[in-house]
Amino acid sequence: MRYLLLAAVAICCIAHLDSYALQAPTSNDLDADRLYYVTGRKTSLFRDIERSKPYVRLAFREPVTLLSIEGSVMRVRTMDGATGYVGEDEVSNIWILVSKRRKLVTLHRGLEVVSEFRADFGYNAYSDKEILGTEGNPDHWRTPEGAFYVVRKNPYSQFHRAFLLNYPNAEDAARGLRDGLISQHQFDTIMQSESRGIAPPMGTPLGGMIEIHGHGTGLSSNWTQGCVAVLDEDMDFMWTYVKEGTPVVIEK
Repeated sequence: MRYLLLAAVAICCIAHLDSYALQAPTSNDLDADRLYYVTGRKTSLFRDIERSKPYVRLAFREPVTLLSIEGSVMRVRTMDGATGYVGEDEVSNIWILVSKRRKLVTLHRGLEVVSEFRADFGYNAYSDKEILGTEGNPDHWRTPEGAFYVVRKNPYSQFHRAFLLNYPNAEDAARGLRDGLISQHQFDTIMQSESRGIAPPMGTPLGGMIEIHGHGTGLSSNWTQGCVAVLDEDMDFMWTYVKEGTPVVIEK
């Protein structure tokens, strides 16, 4: 039950806040193992299996429910009840669970565990991220907790390869505005980034540039400035599965 709900949270906590709720659906609402999300930014739902008659534009990261698979084409249903066909390369059910307590990164396909990797975390691995960490304040080099997604893949990272996460996200922005950490303009900019599915501003007092990247020690160490580090070969393995939009749930 726990992983079913986590999968539902991961896939349904999407950026389009005006259209979809951030709260987790219950197991009665959704079959989490049949949940997918749209990975393309220009994806249409087609009436026919030949995909010659588009009739609904699907949003980036929009959740859909798999109804059937016919070759390389999938019949899906949107949350609004529209049904139709998409290419199998236009949706995904891959998501990542990061456990700070267990020091693990787990790659999931729906409810199936694809693989697990030992991981390194922020200098202060025990607390949630609140503000920007610095050399003068390394206590705030923390790994954030919550529901995020991969907003950019970087094949040329100084740490081999990297998945940039959308931290700070809408929830972080709301907290920052409430606590007087960021301005209304900074809040609005973060929210606009969320709605557009692009990287948020990284230079606010909330911090940023949180990634899953390589050059990990494999020893579950705490040395990063808030990122999650795995072995380079583990990063290579995940690279072929993970796309822009892949959900990432980071738990304590």
